[in-house]
Amino acid sequence: MNAVRITTPPRPFDVTALFPQLAPLARTATRLHPRPGAPTVHDSSVGGPLLWPADEPWPYCDERHDSRASLRINAPDDIRLLRRNRAAAAERLRLDPEAPEWAPEDLETLQRIKAGRPWFDGPIPLLPVAQLYARDIPFPRPSGADLLQVLWCPFDHSMAHPRTVLFWRSSATVTDVLDAPPEPPIVQDGHYLPEPCLFSPEQVTEFPNPLELDKELWDQLDDRSRWETIDPAQYNAYAYDPGELYLNNLSTAPGWKTGGWTRWSPTDPVDRSCPGCGTPAVPLLTIASTEWDGGSGTWIAEEQRTTPAPPPLGAQDGNFTLIDITGGNNLQLHVCPASPDHPHIALLQ
Repeated sequence: MNAVRITTPPRPFDVTALFPQLAPLARTATRLHPRPGAPTVHDSSVGGPLLWPADEPWPYCDERHDSRASLRINAPDDIRLLRRNRAAAAERLRLDPEAPEWAPEDLETLQRIKAGRPWFDGPIPLLPVAQLYARDIPFPRPSGADLLQVLWCPFDHSMAHPRTVLFWRSSATVTDVLDAPPEPPIVQDGHYLPEPCLFSPEQVTEFPNPLELDKELWDQLDDRSRWETIDPAQYNAYAYDPGELYLNNLSTAPGWKTGGWTRWSPTDPVDRSCPGCGTPAVPLLTIASTEWDGGSGTWIAEEQRTTPAPPPLGAQDGNFTLIDITGGNNLQLHVCPASPDHPHIALLQ
């Protein structure tokens, strides 16, 4: 776990005081607040090593991948080197604004990496995306499992996002750990290569997206007169549309999280019935491109406001993992609450 505690500021006000009908709809979500670190197999993490049994085959993707020349194809180590060089360049410019952005040797590396790598036509080893221990983070899981491992293929598939695979384990049964898992020879762009991060879990209260509310309550949220008892300073940026205040700052938290409510955007709600049994699926894990955006500033962590650190390796707007899903979207994984080991649902939002 991350040694630095990350905390969300209190919501601008108690929305259930204005709209008591929301109170029974409250759900607990766990914001994960990933921050760059050096995770081990025993940590909950993004992009870290997995507690993977040495005698269990590593999973591969053997589907056909897009080899169009327009895609920038690189080796994972090239992307990591480019990130380090960019971070070093940013630090040089911070210390000396007149310094050249790139050292001569870095320019040569940059040009080589920009040229890309030859196409690899074969099965692709999956990349570790996240590892969650139940001792650190609550999440729905099968009986006897205390560990969730999420991997994906680092290429877009027919659904326009990486294909994810879930593994559930009892960590106590893994005594001999695979120490050198295979790595993809090439990845798409680098947007799907996570930067290793540790979590700082924090529970928050969420309410449904307006599109999941009944029409009567939705209309009340859009009624400006219902908000008149609130200090205008708390919502003056949204005075033209109080519904936006609820949507962006009072309902669902942005960023990496488990549980809570589904954060709908850009699509309207869709059916989330379990493919295995038809039970309504629940949010398991949100894989986010950013921890906040321009419309959700009240969710920025207290520590980020008071002691903002330089963006790591070129991260912007709270994108500490350096994952970028189709231009800043989220990939939300849902599972069956009756049997979490049933096939999961992945929603691009």
